[in-house]
Amino acid sequence: MNFSSEPPSKPALTMNAQLHHFGAPASAPAFAPRAVKAAAPFLRRLALLLTLTALLAAPARAAEKQVRINLGTLAPRGSTYLQSLQQMKAKWEPAGVRLVIYPDGAQGGEADMIRLMNIGTLQAGFLTGVGLSDIEPRVAGLQSVPMLFRDFAEYDYVSAKLQPTMEKHLEAKGFVVLFWADAGWVRYFAKQPFETPDDLRKRKVFVWAGNPHQVNILKKHGFNPVPLETAEILPMLKRDTINAVSCPPIFALAGQLDTDLKFMIELNWAPLLGACVVKKDAWEKIPAETRAKLLEAARVAGAEIRENGRKEADRSVEAMKKRGLTVKSVSPELEALWRAEAEKVYPDLRGSIVPEDVFDEAQQLIREYRAGRQP
Repeated sequence: MNFSSEPPSKPALTMNAQLHHFGAPASAPAFAPRAVKAAAPFLRRLALLLTLTALLAAPARAAEKQVRINLGTLAPRGSTYLQSLQQMKAKWEPAGVRLVIYPDGAQGGEADMIRLMNIGTLQAGFLTGVGLSDIEPRVAGLQSVPMLFRDFAEYDYVSAKLQPTMEKHLEAKGFVVLFWADAGWVRYFAKQPFETPDDLRKRKVFVWAGNPHQVNILKKHGFNPVPLETAEILPMLKRDTINAVSCPPIFALAGQLDTDLKFMIELNWAPLLGACVVKKDAWEKIPAETRAKLLEAARVAGAEIRENGRKEADRSVEAMKKRGLTVKSVSPELEALWRAEAEKVYPDLRGSIVPEDVFDEAQQLIREYRAGRQP
């Protein structure tokens, strides 16, 4: 033990000299009781100091090892979607990953969230098919073709076939899919009663900002689209900049859109697809064995969100009906009218919004599924 500031070549202090440093007389023999007694208070203080240092350093080392993942989403506060994400968060914590969730569009619209993921402010997002399509256009094959699916059975069949390929393309863009989910059917809401496509043509309809192809296609077919971010919907309704919105019922309820939009048509326009994605570079910083545990918890959350989301859509409609929402049921004849109108835009969607191969494969899979259901 060398307490000297001299070069290391200088002989170390003798035990007597060391005890002198602790307050014992230099003449005290080594190991003399008086010297040990004098040194005891210092040794106790030193032991206490080392213990406290170790205790304080332990949380710091744990914090250094813990990975933080910031996740943005439009999922409303209080929704079952957010509850499932919170449960996923609780399962990730013991594995050393701190998941911080920013719900209800707190980080902006989905285009903003994607930008924040690309610069590293966010590392993950629970996005709708609209945002996912901005990353990888192939996802639009499940989201952006109106009235492509007659029911969830068709959607589940086609999505199960297409999603593995979509996951590979998303990963090539730097995003890993943790789970897929949906929020039930997108429905049309309006300030004034409406039934037919021609009625909707008289409305100013919200569409997601950032997709000029969609705006151009709707205009071509006689509609009046108004591109906005989701945060702008309610204030623009108040100003009458828009007077019709397509969205899942849970978002209409959570955003209190039904205070202005008093009419809804019970038409299954399209499922609102969603997926939780994480940036690949952030994901791969986590040890592989830990990633397997995180992915397992994520898949459980996704299954819960899918099951509860579809039920919550129906409950949301009932809740809004109690607040004055009028729901227009759809007869087979009216549904056929809307379907014929929707199919008119298919040639414009194919190749501009939905890649041609994905559009064709989705159509083929639906024909395949329907043929298998024939009695």
